[in-house]
Amino acid sequence: MTHRLTGTPLLSVSARAGVLAAALAFALATALDGRPAHAAGPPPSAATTAAAEPDAEKLFKAIVKVEVRAVPEARSAATLGKEREGTGIVIGEDNLIVTIGYLIVEADEVTVVDRRGRTLPAQVVGYDHATGLGLLRSMVPLDATPVALGDPARLARRESVLVVNHQGPDDVTLAHVVSRRQFTANWEYMLDQAIFTTPPAMNWSGAALVDKDLRLLGVGSLIVRNAGDEDDRGPGNMFVPVDTLKPILADLVKTGRRAGPARPWLGVAADEVQGRLVVSRVSVDGPADAAGLEAGDIILAVRGEPVRTQAEFYRKVWGGGAAGSQVPLRILQGVEVKDLQLRSIDRVDYFRPKTMH
Repeated sequence: MTHRLTGTPLLSVSARAGVLAAALAFALATALDGRPAHAAGPPPSAATTAAAEPDAEKLFKAIVKVEVRAVPEARSAATLGKEREGTGIVIGEDNLIVTIGYLIVEADEVTVVDRRGRTLPAQVVGYDHATGLGLLRSMVPLDATPVALGDPARLARRESVLVVNHQGPDDVTLAHVVSRRQFTANWEYMLDQAIFTTPPAMNWSGAALVDKDLRLLGVGSLIVRNAGDEDDRGPGNMFVPVDTLKPILADLVKTGRRAGPARPWLGVAADEVQGRLVVSRVSVDGPADAAGLEAGDIILAVRGEPVRTQAEFYRKVWGGGAAGSQVPLRILQGVEVKDLQLRSIDRVDYFRPKTMH
């Protein structure tokens, strides 16, 4: 069940923030009992609600809407669109905002809409392909207190959390954690410990996953068909844990990217199909395209070592050197087995530069 905390015209922002805090405290208390939140006893007292209200109101002020227009002829437009919108979370005193990175890939113009309804210019600070997270900075001071970063590693299965997006108190989802596990996707992406929650929340792109103390645990990335493990199948959301941001935050702010050599990127999307790794898409003018890889090909091996899963494929590609290294692939193309040599690149170099106005 998705719990909506729906306000009315008679409720102020402050009052609705109090409702949110009370509902969260109540849900977490009953969750520890093993009872469903909607079946619990009397609501928290007015004193409890009043005490929690300021933090909830601060949280909403720190949640902004992110609006992006991509550069002309953006390579990512085919999959992400030319215009994008999602949520950002203020995490720094200097108007620093974290969001999900795919919103700001090849961004030409970026604005944020704050809690007061102001549309403000923003600039891209950094993007990290490995985590999928991006940073923005509002160019106009925000009336917001930064959200503290929490500790996702301490999350327990079935723990209650909130999903908060730029729609504010009227579109908050009370959810619970169903798993923390490896996640792979066909765009050459893998997380060791992604966070999965149910029920599924809409407006998930960049949404804030927060704990009972309203600390940020993760940033919304996807809606998925199976969020749980073998015992808890069903749709939900995947969040990038903030633990992946903490060690690279200073580098992203300083230089726009993490320190150290860039990961090799091939420009190939491959899906796991009946125990095989089948190419579903090749990025135009990318390394895989230049080497002759085609949709429908089956990837058999990397550097002579067989691969059948995305995780195996990525580990062998990434473990063979930094961006610029040669990546030998053995593929099945039609009925012919071929050996290809791909010259990897830094994925950032594939994207179109920002327009100079």
